[in-house]
Amino acid sequence: MLKRLLSYALACLLTFMSAGHTFGQQPGAQEVRQGVIEQITPVQLPSNHHRGVGAIIGGLGGLGIGSLIGGGTGRDVAMVAGALGGALLGNEVQKKRDQPEQGQQIIVRVTSGVLVAVTQPVNASLHTGQSVYIEGSGEGARVIPR
Repeated sequence: MLKRLLSYALACLLTFMSAGHTFGQQPGAQEVRQGVIEQITPVQLPSNHHRGVGAIIGGLGGLGIGSLIGGGTGRDVAMVAGALGGALLGNEVQKKRDQPEQGQQIIVRVTSGVLVAVTQPVNASLHTGQSVYIEGSGEGARVIPR
């Protein structure tokens, strides 16, 4: 009974984790605008690690190790204890590695006169007064030298 429940839980978890991922950019045309950098401000970007992944991976590892111990009810107890211990350990490891990334908010005046703000990881080759391109739009927008 417990093995069947764990199998269903694992299948649901893997389905949930894989459903939210998109791989790469969507094909097709990409908007490109040109302008001049007005201002660059250093910012901290939040980590791009998915919260809870460390706990999930740690729990699955602990479950696997716990399944190797004992037999019968003792094995079930070892599996639950391994899953809980692995989840706690995995969560702590992820917290230590989950540091913010250095970034910059770049204000660009495009040729139409409109100001556009783009926040992205640090690009040391960008400076105020430089002619640049803005590729993409929304959260996918990036400022690159012209």
